[in-house]
Amino acid sequence: MGSVTHAPAPPMTRPRLIATDLDGTLLRDDKSVSDRTVAALAAAEEAGIDVFFVTGRPARWMGVVSDHVHGHGLAICANGAAVVDLHRGRQIVQVRELPRDTALTVVEELRTAAPDVSFAVERTGGIHYEPQYPQFHLDPGALIAPAEKLLTDEAEYADEPVLKLLAHHTSLVPDEFLGMARTVAGHHAEFTRSSPSALLEVSGPGVSKASTLARCCAQRGVAADEVVAFGDMPNDLEMLSWAGTSYAMANAHPAVLAATTHRTLANEEDGVAAVIERLLELPPAG
Repeated sequence: MGSVTHAPAPPMTRPRLIATDLDGTLLRDDKSVSDRTVAALAAAEEAGIDVFFVTGRPARWMGVVSDHVHGHGLAICANGAAVVDLHRGRQIVQVRELPRDTALTVVEELRTAAPDVSFAVERTGGIHYEPQYPQFHLDPGALIAPAEKLLTDEAEYADEPVLKLLAHHTSLVPDEFLGMARTVAGHHAEFTRSSPSALLEVSGPGVSKASTLARCCAQRGVAADEVVAFGDMPNDLEMLSWAGTSYAMANAHPAVLAATTHRTLANEEDGVAAVIERLLELPPAG
């Protein structure tokens, strides 16, 4: 069983915004949202707290939480590359794309450094793979071709912006693969990971959960110290560092546990809901 470790006290007043990752954080391991969590999210919105889902997932995988976002209806997807309106059929309303030439450069440099790497290209309209890429979530209509072909101007979906590039390796240790990729190509793009396997997620320069969340907060006049964030994997690190208050799940990656001052229960134990329930006992700010 996970448990809450000793940590500094939470804010003395309610936050204005809660930002939470999904997989391994808000969602149970079976990808469901527990009744307790549904109730906590609704109570937070009722109390006037905006809730943002901030995830590496693409818009098409947001159905699991579409019924549980209130108010603004927005979610941040693809590690900050897209803002999605869940009230309007998961429509992408903002894009921070990965330039095609940058993606091609990353492909070239990673192929040289790790010859067994395989790639997928996530565009606004769907994902496309290389033949050897593990197709765990094969989408209807996906193109299967070398990454260099998927990223050409002549590709069938070339008019759709690239949200992120995914790079998979069958034998490298995940964190070692991430470190190597950042060393050889980190000056071109943003590299992170959220999978237990050696699967890297590559975004455009400056694009992260944190930078897009900061933009959304600025549009609402919400300061970083008015935000409480939750996460469990390396792709959450920038967001957790940016937010005024951050919580690592008990099941979090060691780097996330090291970077946050607060802990909560594991995702299987509704750790996000447990904190929201405590936050709602605090008086409103101001």
